[in-house]
Amino acid sequence: CRCCANGRRHGSILYNILRSEERTASPPGPRRGLASRSCPCGSRRRVALRSPQVACKAASAVLVKTLRFVQNVPCFQELPLEEQLLLVRSCWAPLLVLGLAQDRVHFETVESAEPSMLQRILTTRRQGEQSQPRSPAPGRQHHGPGGGDGSHLPSAAEIQAIKAFLAKCWSLDISTKEYAYLKGTVLFNPDLPGLQCTQYIEGLQKEAQQALNEHVRLIHRDDEARFAKLSVVLSLLRSINANVIAELFFRPIIGSVNMDDMLLEMLCAKL
Repeated sequence: CRCCANGRRHGSILYNILRSEERTASPPGPRRGLASRSCPCGSRRRVALRSPQVACKAASAVLVKTLRFVQNVPCFQELPLEEQLLLVRSCWAPLLVLGLAQDRVHFETVESAEPSMLQRILTTRRQGEQSQPRSPAPGRQHHGPGGGDGSHLPSAAEIQAIKAFLAKCWSLDISTKEYAYLKGTVLFNPDLPGLQCTQYIEGLQKEAQQALNEHVRLIHRDDEARFAKLSVVLSLLRSINANVIAELFFRPIIGSVNMDDMLLEMLCAKL
């Protein structure tokens, strides 16, 4: 681990302070190394977009295109508005990631600036000494990325999962029709709680899956496993976290605006 690669740190005053505090706070029992408990390296590190203006603009364009696709599905328009909103709120993130894959949107991330160990120690002690928390000064609130300790930012592991999904889609060279059928399968999810038109939505999902299967059998006759590969893509979409997508691509431009409110406004508008 790079945090503990330099052996000279083990003899520093800061290292001894940390070790002393850990010995006091840790319960008796088998002891582990410092790096295994509190190492900030690897997949737990928080990351942010390297070029947020470019990446957020591209993601916003994909979101508009995605909602336009949804609005142009006749079967979707026949559903009550409440059903439409419920479906979109539950699947906008997977649909967006599919759109990013279809448009081959690339993005790079960088590790977010985090306070040093000494800053954390001093901050923790200072907060402990205060009898009452102070209110933030007017004009100092910050709801976007980079504020506070960056704990709202996605982790490197979460971003790596998104990039792995994009790479999977690109390796399959998914066609426009295949993307459309995949989106239809994701959009019409009959398992959502609160739906009233469950049977109708379930039928639409089966139609999308059947259309995808027939298309694959017609176009990819030599690849008998292609439908199974596309089914893997659908299974990977279930792990997409909407909060991660919102924090990464939209918080830098909309701040603390609620995504549900924004989706409602966009869905009711003529895109």
